[in-house]
Amino acid sequence: MSQQPLIALVDCNNFYVSCERLFRPDLWDKPVAVLSNLDGCLISRSKEVKALLIPMAIPVFKVAHLVKKHRIHLFSANFPLYGDMSSRVMSLLETFSPCTEIYSIDEAFLDLTGICQQDPVSYGFHIKHIIQRDTGIPVCVGLGPTKTLAKLANYAAKKWDKAGGVVDLSCPQRRERLMRRVPVREVWGIGSRLSQQLAQLGIQTSLDLAQQPVQQIRDKFSVVMARTVMELNGIPCLELEAIAPDKQQIVCSRSFSRRLTEYRELSEALAEFVSRAAEKLRSQQSVAGHLSVFIRTNPFNPQEPQYQRSAGVRLKVATQDTRLIVSEAHRLLKDLFRPGYRYQKCGVQLSHIQPATTPGQLDLFDIATPGWQADSPALMQAMDRINRRFPKGIAVAAASFDKAWQSKVERLSQRYTTDWRELLRVRCD
Repeated sequence: MSQQPLIALVDCNNFYVSCERLFRPDLWDKPVAVLSNLDGCLISRSKEVKALLIPMAIPVFKVAHLVKKHRIHLFSANFPLYGDMSSRVMSLLETFSPCTEIYSIDEAFLDLTGICQQDPVSYGFHIKHIIQRDTGIPVCVGLGPTKTLAKLANYAAKKWDKAGGVVDLSCPQRRERLMRRVPVREVWGIGSRLSQQLAQLGIQTSLDLAQQPVQQIRDKFSVVMARTVMELNGIPCLELEAIAPDKQQIVCSRSFSRRLTEYRELSEALAEFVSRAAEKLRSQQSVAGHLSVFIRTNPFNPQEPQYQRSAGVRLKVATQDTRLIVSEAHRLLKDLFRPGYRYQKCGVQLSHIQPATTPGQLDLFDIATPGWQADSPALMQAMDRINRRFPKGIAVAAASFDKAWQSKVERLSQRYTTDWRELLRVRCD
């Protein structure tokens, strides 16, 4: 007799905030929030901030009075720190299961089938204890026979303190009781628009959705929605992806700390973004066949002239070479740029992505520069190694060292785990 599947979703609590608190224990029970690029919006909130009913993604200037009144500690996003702490958490999680899917920077699915069938809740508390003990990051654990139910269980583990941070939905009766209380919008993959459409059909709770005929949901919505209904009923339809699928699009863009008016400044920023996108492309051993570039002014300032344009080009040969992509990006930018505007943002998108090992079709009439393609892989690998070791040590092709356009942050904590110069110092008096 085959065993019932058991999937766990382990999700870090308020991950960015938890990373900041890890090296500031004095803030453990204080209201803390982490801000987005340019310190514009709240992207992570402690439970104390959530209790003040401050919503996610709200611009910080709109809640400045609450920040002052309740002494909320604000931090600029410190992504090197968050990425390193995520790697530590994920490495530990892989010791609990032979099959792990890293779903995002702060959550992962674990296949626990046959590992802890007798007492899954105790095993969930064991995972929670080890992660907090060895990394300092608090987590919640949701358990269920499918990925969708594990997600739902994790929601309950975070929502209700009585659960202690671990919820198991393997039991159909307990599953039904919980789904009666959970709005349908909290089901994995059901966004606000879908929940509104479901509400028109009288589907308000997770249980309402689970009780719908699968074929009827498929006809009215999609195959994906039908699979969600099956998963809510304990029928696995989504397998764990032990190896994350390659990205089919890579986008890199930023808002500027000040408005840019000169072509030179925009071209330097664009070269930086192309370099970052190409690094991501090479990290998954892929090449891109299409490039898009966009620039725009500030759409929220009606007092200034508005301008927004984008353009794309099919690359002659699918590539991962930063030099080739930067060259094409600058050619597109020359056509897009118009003087007399104050540009707030630009960006690049790589698409038509395929594995680097895929045979490519060369242009019969294209004359390749001798040695250009031959040295490309080795040169790009060397550049990536240098950038990993010295993140600020190498300039992007066609970019200068003057990066006044870059986002300025005022509340950035130290990179405690990734930079020798910023290690935490403890003094004993």
